[in-house]
Amino acid sequence: MTTHGPVMPIWSCGGCDLPWPCPTRRRELRAEYADAPVSLALYLGAYLIQAAEDMPWAPAGTLHRRFIGWTRQPSEVQQRSTATVPSAPDRDERHQAG
Repeated sequence: MTTHGPVMPIWSCGGCDLPWPCPTRRRELRAEYADAPVSLALYLGAYLIQAAEDMPWAPAGTLHRRFIGWTRQPSEVQQRSTATVPSAPDRDERHQAG
């Protein structure tokens, strides 16, 4: 069992006193949920809701990044697909066509 659990209602780490989840706990969680990233996000989402209730002054975006935003690796972020739009013919092509 980890010593890096949350100390509520201030949401600091019981092991290192950093904001929870601390870097150590994040590494542990990544390893524990390596094959279940959605489960990790759901698990942390439950903590996010509780933290938002305990810290109503904290901006929602900050809490989201702290609890869930770090769970996706940059390589996991899917590239948006964009439709290929044909480029406008350049000036020389227009003159040759006419």
